[in-house]
Amino acid sequence: MLIECFVASTLAVEKKANATSTKDIGIYLHEYQPNPSLKSYFKKSSTQPNCIAANATHIFAAQADKSAVHVYNKDRNNHEAIVPFQEQITCLALAGQYEGAGTLVMGTQGGRLILWEPFPNDPSQPLPLTPSRTLADHHAAITSVTFGHSASKASLALSAAKDQTCIIWDYRNGVLLHTYLLGASPLCLALDPADRAAYAGCEDGSIQLLDFYKKQSLLHPLYDPNQQSTPTQPPASDHWHLPQASSSPVLCLQVIYDGTTLLSGHENGKVHQWNIAQGKFNAQVTDFSLPVTNLLVLPPTGFPNPRTPSLKIRHVVKPRYESSLDSSRGNGSSSIIPNNYTFTAQLTSTLPLPDAPTGASDLDDALTHASFPTSMLEKGINELAALNNPSPHASHSEHDTLKVANEGLKNQLDTALCRQREAITKVLKLEEEKFRRQEDDAVKKARKKRRRIRMMEAEERARKIVMGATVEDREEGEGKGDTGTVVYGEDGLSSDTDEMSSE
Repeated sequence: MLIECFVASTLAVEKKANATSTKDIGIYLHEYQPNPSLKSYFKKSSTQPNCIAANATHIFAAQADKSAVHVYNKDRNNHEAIVPFQEQITCLALAGQYEGAGTLVMGTQGGRLILWEPFPNDPSQPLPLTPSRTLADHHAAITSVTFGHSASKASLALSAAKDQTCIIWDYRNGVLLHTYLLGASPLCLALDPADRAAYAGCEDGSIQLLDFYKKQSLLHPLYDPNQQSTPTQPPASDHWHLPQASSSPVLCLQVIYDGTTLLSGHENGKVHQWNIAQGKFNAQVTDFSLPVTNLLVLPPTGFPNPRTPSLKIRHVVKPRYESSLDSSRGNGSSSIIPNNYTFTAQLTSTLPLPDAPTGASDLDDALTHASFPTSMLEKGINELAALNNPSPHASHSEHDTLKVANEGLKNQLDTALCRQREAITKVLKLEEEKFRRQEDDAVKKARKKRRRIRMMEAEERARKIVMGATVEDREEGEGKGDTGTVVYGEDGLSSDTDEMSSE
């Protein structure tokens, strides 16, 4: 059974005199289905929007009004570490995750990006430190940015701003694909899992659907030059509202794994569920009583035969500022990677030995390969090339040798063909003799049968003759004692009537 969960974080407010201990809870791990309930929670956290990230083992939360990131261990259900920084972190995200490793990208209040590898992966390849492209078409503060799910060059990005617009970008090439004009200021964005639509959460508590395929076009609607330059205002039917009159601003959005349900976190602490197919509010999931600033839907669990990572991270590695990190790269430092890091992990499976023989033969590789092994293809191509293009440096003696060998093979082939024809002739003769014998046997059996039938018919006629004579003798003896005479005609009938009429 699949289990879907989401992480929700809240922004702490001033405590009242009668506030309970539950007000200290800042991060919630909530099961969405099949059994909606609170699974666990973490205290001492208060986060602004876009300030939470999570992987399979840990949750990272950048604290509001503090220059620190809190790290929580989901497996142990505890507060593992507090990582201080020199500037306040205003947003963060995990990038390049692979078997638990990845890079935590953090934006600071001073406009810098800090790259932290909580689980070191490959420090030999430093990330670029300068922006590769700048996109500028909004006329007010940008409130949210999200990226598509595709790994191809056609992946897109979506940005929302206070100017009540949402813009779709081809961020790899720096091209504006389309602009949407909204009726309210969007505060957060979420993309459909198939990148076919986007959802914007607005200040008035409503949800705006942006359907990329609403317009009919022979080309992809986002890449049609005739539609890129004209902004689009979504229809009123794509603007979803809450049933109650007083609505709270939407601070965060997330789409469930199957793309049929949208979750929205509101300033009043409520998490609402929206039916995407029907385009309307469905139900309230929970109420945290504090502004829900972040929602993060975790990958579902419960698949059969899940892939187990070979490495499990137990503890994060805290970053340590060194002189090479705060200075420019032109100061003569050869590396910006700090030294003397301690990395702790658990191996969950047996690691393969380097250069260890697999024990599989070429035939096994060919049978189990998806198409044809590369080695087999290269060998066949080389053999064909050698046959079609013989080496010009080959000597006459080699050609003569090959010619003699070919003649010998030709003679052997002719001899084999003659023997084959002789064998086929013998087999045909044997089959013919066998067929003739079978026909002779059948004729003999038919003759015997006809002879036996004629003998039986002769015996039957003789028997009838004997039986007929015996009957006549008996009737003649009986007729002598009678007053009348019975005469049988040729048809076997008696003439008693004639005898009686003469009397």
